[in-house]
Amino acid sequence: MSKKDWFASWFDTKYYHTLYRSRDDEEAKNFITSLVAKLNLPEKSYVLDLACGKGRHSRTLEKLGMRVLGADLSKESIKSAKKKENKNLKFLVHDMREVIDGESFDCVFNLFTSFGYFENNHENEKVLKGISQMLSPNGLFVFDYLNLERALDNLVTEETKEIDGIEFNIQRAFDGNFIRKRIEVKDKGVSFQFEEKVRGFQFNQLKEMMLKDGLKPITIFGNFKLEAYDEKNSERMIIICKKAV
Repeated sequence: MSKKDWFASWFDTKYYHTLYRSRDDEEAKNFITSLVAKLNLPEKSYVLDLACGKGRHSRTLEKLGMRVLGADLSKESIKSAKKKENKNLKFLVHDMREVIDGESFDCVFNLFTSFGYFENNHENEKVLKGISQMLSPNGLFVFDYLNLERALDNLVTEETKEIDGIEFNIQRAFDGNFIRKRIEVKDKGVSFQFEEKVRGFQFNQLKEMMLKDGLKPITIFGNFKLEAYDEKNSERMIIICKKAV
């Protein structure tokens, strides 16, 4: 991992967590509950929440009867998540591009567009290959990503937010490969510059990558209510894969 990786620094700052703290936890809980029912995962299934952040999805999965390992590169997020650990809920600092040695999961979750960060698409494929390797035979992979066409149609190119006296000036643009977000933070007279970016994948591109790495898409939903996917209008691409055997 190079020092230039934007996510390695941004996700560990207090400003990242301040900017995104209003995410809808109730919506996330309802989404996970509906999803687990749809997948028909047996109780005590061993699941991985890959790029888990502070563990909001992980905690819901554990409450639904799963044995859960949450993994994230952000040391600060995992430090926070570990406060809620129990015998069926564990967390570790981990780079998603690497396999977790000695583990085999019944299901791997990668949620809330926690993918496509890398400049070289080979690294995204490395993530998928590693997920396939960590899945048990016939294991499931749940992949939740933005729907590119809808995202571009609704892209807010500039906005300013003030949270707890901190000003966030945000600019967004699509460069043909990445949706880039430039974030200027003004806090007590001091300015900081950060960047986010995610690669703009179409469903067929993701499907090709998944199949190449041993993950067969079997279902796709278009939003957190698990309604049918529509390329033009759906908010999300929630792709369910089964490990190819």
